[in-house]
Amino acid sequence: MPHHGHSHGHCGGEADHSHDHSDAEMGKMYSLFQKVDTERVQCLNEVVDGSGKTVFKAWDQRKDKEKFVESDADEELLFNIPFTGSVKLKGIILIGDNDDSHPATMRLFKNKPGMTFDDTGMAPEQEFELHPDPEGVLEYNTKVARFNNVNHLSIHIPRNFGSAESADASTRVYYIGLRGDFSEVNRQEVVICNYEASANPADHKTDTFDTVGHMVS
Repeated sequence: MPHHGHSHGHCGGEADHSHDHSDAEMGKMYSLFQKVDTERVQCLNEVVDGSGKTVFKAWDQRKDKEKFVESDADEELLFNIPFTGSVKLKGIILIGDNDDSHPATMRLFKNKPGMTFDDTGMAPEQEFELHPDPEGVLEYNTKVARFNNVNHLSIHIPRNFGSAESADASTRVYYIGLRGDFSEVNRQEVVICNYEASANPADHKTDTFDTVGHMVS
């Protein structure tokens, strides 16, 4: 299959950390998948259309090998992920296979919807050098100050652990977990108040009648 014909340099990111929370606690922490606008998720260079959105799933399904995304023309993948509100992104976990198909680099872009591979030459908000993690035990902490008010996240995976000689080998991802805070977007309706310019006699008919009746008596 033809290669995209583009490549980019990479640099080290924040150190990863093993988590020591209980499974239930991790499930609560990594619940932002519920706030992903799944129907609008795009994954560029996926073999099977729509497979990219399946990697955003519940914590207890993270090791499910039935649903995954695999790159097509080369090792690159690009996820465009819209949220249903505003997110403060704090951490990411990525699960791949325990082989050369596992992503080796992950680059994060904030609020750049509709990104294509032509746009990945710009500097990301943060970049991570990944370690093979088929069990989902490594957490990559974001620089939170850079990821406030995120309504759209793009994740670019430029390379995997394959050698340069096998650069066309595909990349496979089973799970991407997102940790952070979520808030609803404030869509306050504009209320137009119509004030009565002059009194309508019909609105005061009863009061007028009562007053007249009282005076007659």
